Amino acid sequence: MKKIYIAFCVAALLGGCKKSELELINPNQIVTETYWKTETDVHSAFAATYGLLRNVDGGFWGVRGIELGNGRGDDFFIRNDVADLYRLSTFTNNADNGTANSLWNYSYRGIFRANQILENVGRVPLDDAKMKAYIAEAKFLRGLNYFILAINFGEVPLILSVPKDETEYGKPKSPEADVWKQIIADFTEAGADLPTAYTAEWVGRATKGAALSYLGKAYLYTKEYANAETTLRQVTTMGYALMPNYEDNFLVATENNQESIFEIQLGDVGGTNAWGGENASGALGVTTAQEFAPSEVGGWFEAGPTDKLFNEFQKELTADGNLDPRMYATLIWDYPGATFYRKPFTDFRLPFGFKSLFKKYQNYTQANELTGASGASNYTSSNNERALRYADVLLMLAEAINMQGRPADAYPFVNQIRTRAKLAALPAGFNQAQMMNEIVHQRMIEFARENHRFYDLKRWGLLQQEIANSDKVGKQFFVPGKHDYFPIPQNEINTNQLIVQNPNW
Repeated sequence: MKKIYIAFCVAALLGGCKKSELELINPNQIVTETYWKTETDVHSAFAATYGLLRNVDGGFWGVRGIELGNGRGDDFFIRNDVADLYRLSTFTNNADNGTANSLWNYSYRGIFRANQILENVGRVPLDDAKMKAYIAEAKFLRGLNYFILAINFGEVPLILSVPKDETEYGKPKSPEADVWKQIIADFTEAGADLPTAYTAEWVGRATKGAALSYLGKAYLYTKEYANAETTLRQVTTMGYALMPNYEDNFLVATENNQESIFEIQLGDVGGTNAWGGENASGALGVTTAQEFAPSEVGGWFEAGPTDKLFNEFQKELTADGNLDPRMYATLIWDYPGATFYRKPFTDFRLPFGFKSLFKKYQNYTQANELTGASGASNYTSSNNERALRYADVLLMLAEAINMQGRPADAYPFVNQIRTRAKLAALPAGFNQAQMMNEIVHQRMIEFARENHRFYDLKRWGLLQQEIANSDKVGKQFFVPGKHDYFPIPQNEINTNQLIVQNPNW
């Protein structure tokens, strides 16, 4: 299947334009007055907005975003090579942390670009159906960026239009409840008008299923369980299904499959530098796999799984007495015949004392991670990040039902996950607490390294308990109520007199 590489486009990075006294427009500069003319301009603006999601510095599914999103969990550790990452992972960060601050900055860039589309797309001659779909797509992207901000920072400024001048730049934080209301509104409106699918040329763009899935997730985060159930049940009727083989969700050859609801498109194309930013030198892949790979194959071994995760996979064997196949797809360790990057696993050092390395999303069939699959870029992976899978919908739906006191009705959705993993069906008669324990366990092993664990624990009120009950480096520095969120970036505090720091920071 052909896929669209959601890339950068300089033309879409537009700001406001002040007219001179002679009202001249520089013919060599792209400005708002001259840009919004054709549907191609709209496509370029969307490409620039999607591209931020995989930006290596600040995109939630770029290199630093994957490290940040996973690094605070009880299942993940980050070594002390990059100081800002290590401080995040060990709860010793402060408001000057560059990695967290980049997430803030790039999320607001995405919001700014989505707002630009919403304010300018009406200037382009389009039929009503296309206009509605583009507006819905921009609202999805704005809602998604606010979702990222809400789960990481809590209370943040709501900016729903392009600032007209410097007097509109600084805004106070809105209560987190109001941020979630806006997220829910954006996803609701997006879900009403987005298409259910695209032609192969446009694979990777947000669909109705993506909007409804994130809407259901937003309802779950706000504990609106009945609304979450109603919304997520709609997604189960839209043709998504679990892949028979769990590992196919994390291989280049099986991207954009029937389980994928929203996927970040990557490729070993474009420029030669994956860290090149939004210009011609920038590659359209990421270097996450190279960062996580062992040094023996050209990797930086920046991060890896804790033994808590390693042991969690072994709590239950399959119906035929083997290890959960998700363990083999997620981790690599010293078992008979284990090979990694065409080498016996015993050839690799484990310098941090943990028993395993991440296999999920690694290009482990290559000899190393020094070049992309085509060799076009340095260290670049073409392996798409699956931002939201149908498995997530099933377990979120089970949770929403269970939290309404109906554990018996959650069985079919949990058992779909278990059946794919070759586990026996759950025994009948689980009460609400037992079913919740099962959901917590399944989410930990189903979504390891997928930017879910820390946020799940926070949502369930289990952060302090599970981090303390782990072998995570730095767990002793975790402060409940403080490290649930990042601090507002110090630069924002310094330049915006209307904003105040988060509690305990």
